[in-house]
Amino acid sequence: MAVVDRDALLPRVAKPIRYLGEEYNAIHKDHATVKVTVALAFPDSYEVGMSHLGLRLLYDLLNRRSDCACERVFAPWRDMAEEMRRTGTPLWALESGRPVAEFDVLGISLQHELNFTNVLYLLDLAGIPLRRGERDSRHPLVVGGGPAAFNPEPLADFFDLFVVGDGELAAGELVDLVVRHGRDWPGLLEEAASAAGPAGFYVPEMYEHHYAADGVLRAITPRPNARFPVERAIVPDLGMIPLPEAPIVPSTDVVHDRVVLEICRGCTRGCRFCQAGMIYRPVRERPLEQLMEMAARQLGTTGHEEVSLASLSATDYSRIDELVRGLVAGHREKGVGVSLPSLRIDAFSVGLAAEIQSVRKSGLTFAPEAGTERLRRVINKNVEEEDLLAAVSAAFRQGWDSVKLYFMIGLPTETDDDILAIADLARKVWARHRELRPQRGLRLAVSCASFVPKAHTPFQWEPQDLPAELERKQALLRSAMPRRIKLSWHSARQSVIEAALARGDRRLGRVIERAYRRGARFDAWDDQFLFDEWLGAFADEGLDVGWYAHRRRSRDELLPWAAVDSGVDEGFLWDEFEKARAGLTTADCRNGDCHACGLCDKLGVAPRQAVGHGWGSAG
Repeated sequence: MAVVDRDALLPRVAKPIRYLGEEYNAIHKDHATVKVTVALAFPDSYEVGMSHLGLRLLYDLLNRRSDCACERVFAPWRDMAEEMRRTGTPLWALESGRPVAEFDVLGISLQHELNFTNVLYLLDLAGIPLRRGERDSRHPLVVGGGPAAFNPEPLADFFDLFVVGDGELAAGELVDLVVRHGRDWPGLLEEAASAAGPAGFYVPEMYEHHYAADGVLRAITPRPNARFPVERAIVPDLGMIPLPEAPIVPSTDVVHDRVVLEICRGCTRGCRFCQAGMIYRPVRERPLEQLMEMAARQLGTTGHEEVSLASLSATDYSRIDELVRGLVAGHREKGVGVSLPSLRIDAFSVGLAAEIQSVRKSGLTFAPEAGTERLRRVINKNVEEEDLLAAVSAAFRQGWDSVKLYFMIGLPTETDDDILAIADLARKVWARHRELRPQRGLRLAVSCASFVPKAHTPFQWEPQDLPAELERKQALLRSAMPRRIKLSWHSARQSVIEAALARGDRRLGRVIERAYRRGARFDAWDDQFLFDEWLGAFADEGLDVGWYAHRRRSRDELLPWAAVDSGVDEGFLWDEFEKARAGLTTADCRNGDCHACGLCDKLGVAPRQAVGHGWGSAG
């Protein structure tokens, strides 16, 4: 196997350090000593990909195996891609510099839909045929995983196999399959798709999709012996999955340059727009002792000065107070800080933040999501206005002068009054700070994302607002928001493409390829997104973006992702949809009442807490 001469390219591009692969703690293995080689690819820039915890976990787990070498791949920026094409240099893996096309497995992380054209970008730069039907044993097995794999259909033409669900166990099972089958990809895929095969493997060629005259999906026909539906892979106990002892230290500034500990997985608060809250159920917590030990080890092996506690709802971790106090006390003298993502809107979370940021204080982030209590009931965000005002008041009393608020616009049943209420709530937060800290200025930022209906959620049947309507609502909010408050929002046009792909069917593969051929890539970057080229791609393929993004689905319509079972019953999702229309809320099942979502019984798992017995018992 040849090694790419990357040194010849580096002087010609910006940020050449992205492509070196000589970071501290990177793992270098001799390919001749292993049975399986895996290239883990993140379809975005180095700075974004190196911040992703899932990639770090899989990289560490696979390299713990003596029979496997795992390396990293990121999407080269446009200037590097031009140089690679000019010189005929194929995409390479960072650790060895070997061409990606020579690896046994190319695993691509699918975090969101606006990375889809970058999947083709990676394959193209690697010299790998884009479509699975054009590949054979000379090419790597192309595997996708991540939250966007829960509707794999828009990318079905390009992947040999999808891992649906938790990747830690599935990755090891995939390597075992390669050890057994070698490069007999048809035999491997047959076993992976079979009813007796491991959970979480979806092989698109094993399922045929049939459409009615009106374009709606009519039937999905699996091949004989192929399981239907495919149940997601799940790690029943996070404590059984080791955390990296010596994570790679990035060679340049990245989005999240710190020790990151996943303290729990899953959330049962039940926000109806939130895909992660459905597909990562049930809640599984890591043992406190494991987290304390790994924080100390990773700080020692990386030199980082901050520990981030990651989860969908970190302050819901059952031993969060002990964990935070232990980390702060144990590492304060070294100047190590602790951080959390957005806080639950209550005084406890603010008190916890005060403990956390006794080393170094930054801003606080809260996510009310909607401006009115009525709309918060619709989305099942069980937060009242006074809860937010009480939380920010507690923060201001403890010395905070920087707050960020996250909202969504375009939510189902939303009215202009709901939009204007966002500005009103921001004004009340400002007034509360002026009342409690009149001698200090406040930095208040309001960020608004556009609602995107996602598969496997109660709102999967709902239409998205037309782009003109989203932009009208953004303008309405901008006109109502005081100038002293910083307001930002996501592009409505990007959100429309995201919505079309999120609920798309297998026919959208043609559109994705056409958009890529028209120059679309790095679509999640505002300055790189080409909306007109996407619209042109839809038109070229005779498909309507509005049919996918802005159309309400009926209860009896067969959805494209029906072959993938998240574990949450569709009947439960429909009941939640109807409760949303009625303005009724559903309590968190951590409070003791099971709402029969179906997951625990279907997948044979139970919630696991880091302490105690009964609900969530880890013992």
